[in-house]
Amino acid sequence: PHLMLRGKAVKFREGQVKARDRLITNTDAVGRLAGIPVVVKAVNASEKAGPVRKLMDKVLGIHPEAWLPPYHADTLHRRFKKRPRKPLEPRAGERTRGKVVLFGTCYGEYNEPDIAMDLVRAFEHNGIPVELAESRCCGMPKLEIGDLETVERLKAFNIPRLAKWVEEGYDLVAPVPSCALMFKQELPLLFPGEEAVEKVARAMYDPFEYLLLREEEGLLNTDFKVPLGKVVHHAACHMRVQNIGLKSRELLSRVPDTAIVGVERCSGHDGTYAMKSEFHEVAMKIGRPVFNRVRQAKPDYYTSDCPIAGHQIETGLGDGSHPTHPLTLLCIAYGLKEKP
Repeated sequence: PHLMLRGKAVKFREGQVKARDRLITNTDAVGRLAGIPVVVKAVNASEKAGPVRKLMDKVLGIHPEAWLPPYHADTLHRRFKKRPRKPLEPRAGERTRGKVVLFGTCYGEYNEPDIAMDLVRAFEHNGIPVELAESRCCGMPKLEIGDLETVERLKAFNIPRLAKWVEEGYDLVAPVPSCALMFKQELPLLFPGEEAVEKVARAMYDPFEYLLLREEEGLLNTDFKVPLGKVVHHAACHMRVQNIGLKSRELLSRVPDTAIVGVERCSGHDGTYAMKSEFHEVAMKIGRPVFNRVRQAKPDYYTSDCPIAGHQIETGLGDGSHPTHPLTLLCIAYGLKEKP
């Protein structure tokens, strides 16, 4: 609720926010540092090392059993540049322009670039040319600790660049619901009347929202090659508040021999909440109904549009299984990727 965000902003101005929270919400800087080739292996290994995790608990207040995201030296931008380019001619529909710019997100850039690349694969398979925006964090992590000055600085970097793409005839997509929500709703509320902010908000889409619009226009590739079996789909909180429906669930249900089991409760992760020593046990308790539902379903896959919610479910299950993102499932269904 925005009333609570106002309270957080006051606390931040008064210096009541922990150094830990300032650090872990500085996603671009942490990602760049942790992704340095000589550093990345040590960082990823330390996330799994018991003694290091105990030290992180004591010094930083990061719970030793909390899931922490991996980092990659082979970032999204590097992978995007290396990929074989397909010569595609955009086909505009009534509502879609048929060519998109990907806001990769800091999570997609440094932590799970495969998810963003799966978006590229799926869109290009549908004849939609994809470009990758130069970007910084959308600002949602900083908004959630009340750091409005940093939110404004990030907006000043991202919005002019994205608005320029829109002016050149592109639609915008973001693979992480929190980032799409930031551009669609939060920035317009924080900076009302700014033309560029509103222009970006109107052009920003969830990837499955965009693909279903293409379906309405008769432009969606529905030649699915691989059934997905039983899939438990968790409805991410920041997806639900966009009020667009559960588009990934809707599209994946089109895949033959695929049964979707829906779960519409909070996973308990809430950004960085589940990582913190003082909140981790509460977060796991909040997510327990979700974990139990997945466990009882015995699915072939479990998935969430929010990657960290998916990993929260992974932590709650504790059985060695891993989530598969909806974009990855779509690529599997198209026959573009092997089953994990």
